[in-house]
Amino acid sequence: MIKVIRWSTFLVGLIFFSLGIALTINVQHLGVHPWDVLTVALYEKVGFSIGTWNILIGLALVVLTWIFDKQYVKIGTFLNALIVGSFVDFFLWIEILPTASHTWTDIFIIISGIILMGLSGGLYNAARIGSGPRDGFMLSLSEKLALPIRRVRIITECLVLVVGFLLGGPIFWFTFIFTFIQSPLFQFAFVKADQLLQQLDNKGRHVSS
Repeated sequence: MIKVIRWSTFLVGLIFFSLGIALTINVQHLGVHPWDVLTVALYEKVGFSIGTWNILIGLALVVLTWIFDKQYVKIGTFLNALIVGSFVDFFLWIEILPTASHTWTDIFIIISGIILMGLSGGLYNAARIGSGPRDGFMLSLSEKLALPIRRVRIITECLVLVVGFLLGGPIFWFTFIFTFIQSPLFQFAFVKADQLLQQLDNKGRHVSS
């Protein structure tokens, strides 16, 4: 039963994470997450879809992570790349989400997207089915270089941001304050969901014994 709950938590987290990304992309003139700066830039320069680039970049990072440290690559890591990219495209395709009006409502939309990404990111990670491709890559790189994960994350996202910017990706104020909003929400959701899932896991073991 606990496996079903963990998988359900994982999938729900990924779907709402994708929804958050789609919301922020719809008001991209305010800025998007550094990784999304890159995917939007590649979409505009090369073609394909934003979700497709999300998948391709995710799978490339999975391969690199596998080379650095296999322990950070699980079935959930692959599924993360495929599901998030697919649902981002789906949410953008159905065209029912609010779009940019270039008024104060755009700020509400992007903050809603960031909140969704933070909370749902913590949720799917708490399921412990597998880290996302980007998280797994940075964790493996941190271990390989013997550097703090926070420093690796900052360096990696700055490099991604520069590449995305040079390709013409959307950068504005919210690109730089993304982490300050998303990270605390991620931490909160992860801790709470992890505690709840562990309690359910312990109850299940107690019943079975």
